[in-house]
Amino acid sequence: MKHILLTNDDGIDSAGLFALYKELKKLGEVTVVAPHIERSAVGHAITINDPIRVIEFNRPDKFHGYAISGTPADCVKIAVKKIMPKTPDIVVSGVNHGSNTATNVLYSGTVSAATEGVIMGVPAIASSLTSFDFKSDMSLAAAFTAKVANIVMEKKLPKDTFLNINIPPGTKDTVKGVQITRQGSGRYDEYFEQRVDLSGRAYYWLTGKKMNLDTEDDIDDVVVAKNKISITPIHIDMTNHRMLDELKKWEITL
Repeated sequence: MKHILLTNDDGIDSAGLFALYKELKKLGEVTVVAPHIERSAVGHAITINDPIRVIEFNRPDKFHGYAISGTPADCVKIAVKKIMPKTPDIVVSGVNHGSNTATNVLYSGTVSAATEGVIMGVPAIASSLTSFDFKSDMSLAAAFTAKVANIVMEKKLPKDTFLNINIPPGTKDTVKGVQITRQGSGRYDEYFEQRVDLSGRAYYWLTGKKMNLDTEDDIDDVVVAKNKISITPIHIDMTNHRMLDELKKWEITL
């Protein structure tokens, strides 16, 4: 029997989590540990100065899980160290609403949950539907993510690597296939919109427009724009190995 840890950053009551739960149940025993509210774009934050609350969460359709007051990374930590009776065979994070491509990988709570799995020595995948339409059909994304999870449990992954999956909205008939990709460099052209509250005090709202800066055929953003599923192997070693020899030539001393 395979033991699967399912988490996300959209919160324990999200449609993407529940759709993926139903598919993963076909593969083994699923433990759901997810934030009690949406924790999007929190990156790899962890809770160290506040208590972490664990609340059992149940739905009428027999869905059972644990709602956590912390971040997605907290969810993985406490699931592996405290809630689950044994280390899971895989951590699956998703299905997230909105793409996690390019520099979004650095901000994403969904991706950070998978990263935490790898840090703890557990194979992991992160899965996102590249749409913010909360009425989108999650069937394909959930079924495909479960399929990849099953393959990862069979094939394994390097100890420092997880898979980041981005799935266009649609069906098996409309999505145009699957491609292995590289992380792109696209980012947001951001600005702060100034607004005024009911008391006349100014506050600021971060907004912006996504800039797709890549054109190569094997980049995540480019592939998703062609209505294909992108799968990117993400390496948690952030060292720029190509820079090491050059940096040594600088002869930086005390």
